[in-house]
Amino acid sequence: MSTTAAVGTLAVPGATLHHEHTGSGPLLLLIPGGAADAALYAGMTDILAAHFTVLSYDPRGLSRSTLHEPLTDQRVEVWSDDAHRLIEALSPHRDAYVFGSSSGAVVALDLLARHPERLRRVIAHEPPLVELLADPAPHRALFAEVREVFRAEGAGAAMARFSEGLGGRPAEREPTALPPALQEMAPRMHANLPVFLEHLLCPFTAGLPDVDGLRRAGRRLIPAAGRDSRGLLPLYGPAAQLAELLDLEVAEFPGGHLGAVEHPAEFAARLLELYRSPGETSPDS
Repeated sequence: MSTTAAVGTLAVPGATLHHEHTGSGPLLLLIPGGAADAALYAGMTDILAAHFTVLSYDPRGLSRSTLHEPLTDQRVEVWSDDAHRLIEALSPHRDAYVFGSSSGAVVALDLLARHPERLRRVIAHEPPLVELLADPAPHRALFAEVREVFRAEGAGAAMARFSEGLGGRPAEREPTALPPALQEMAPRMHANLPVFLEHLLCPFTAGLPDVDGLRRAGRRLIPAAGRDSRGLLPLYGPAAQLAELLDLEVAEFPGGHLGAVEHPAEFAARLLELYRSPGETSPDS
């Protein structure tokens, strides 16, 4: 998030959420995925803030968002309620835009299905909803195995198995190539890995989205995936299947699952293009 971002907290049932916002215009809520927090989209925030009030946050139980109850398996609908409360607090009288990636996309889909009247357009980038696939069993087994590896051998071994099971990923950039906010997030993200591996990975990939609710939301939804994720079934496949079920098209973005981090300027440009696409008024208006 920009260095000029306003920082605040929001009390929600069972937690206090850390959030940051910058820019002006209609609200754009960025929902992080995995073990990441509000800083995940820092590389593209300044670009987006020229058109939106950009809001990001630490999901409950991660980084600076504290839980006031025992940590258990997390529920998509609770995280969706958190996102809805943030929108109500920061944009009470104006519809919001939403972008979520990975598990953040799962939250975005639930948010849209339950509150379509509050949202202008939602982009769900590579939601890992493998139960949408024709044969989810191998992917379900992978996620369960990753959790067991974590329990037996720790986060490092579990993440290595996770990456291998997803088809491998290109080598990540050196930390010096990342924006300062992402460098600062790295130790927080590392500390969040046990929460992700034990309490997020399996619950957030085990369910099905509310297809009927999403169908009622119409073209407010844009299923999305990275060009580099083609051929990686658990990453690209759920977005493609959801698009087919809803008679929509998959919008492709630069890069792969981490395209927003790897190609922030190009990724932000693609976001703006889609938010201005036919049938949608410009966010600047």
